[in-house]
Amino acid sequence: MGKNSVSKNPDRHEFYSRREIRERELAEPKPLGNMCNNLCPLFRCAKNALVLSTKVIKGYTQKVAMCRLTGDQCIGYRCQFAYCDRKALLPNGNCAFTVKFKDSEEFFTELEREELGFLSKSRFTKKSSRRDIFVE
Repeated sequence: MGKNSVSKNPDRHEFYSRREIRERELAEPKPLGNMCNNLCPLFRCAKNALVLSTKVIKGYTQKVAMCRLTGDQCIGYRCQFAYCDRKALLPNGNCAFTVKFKDSEEFFTELEREELGFLSKSRFTKKSSRRDIFVE
């Protein structure tokens, strides 16, 4: 039987249900500003130690991410086991979905400017290096 197949035995529970897999595919990132949020549905722990629970803070209930390894609140992107399902967690804690990348047109114009500067320098170095070779 495959991973997603339904068992004929009603007492047997599958490791991953089909519904859970669909929910992961449809999950939207929920960053806080630019930073990755440990309550995001895409945020994961490699040790499977992330637990979402509710905590009463100043009379209000709030969702809190707890770590089973330390028994304390999750430290988020600073944890060595933290990762994103869609590989959007950057090393500085930013979410790649919120980072605005340069437009392709701006990128190509910048690239052309850099290439022109590099070519002129390389031509000069080639000419001077050839003279050095012939002098010896």
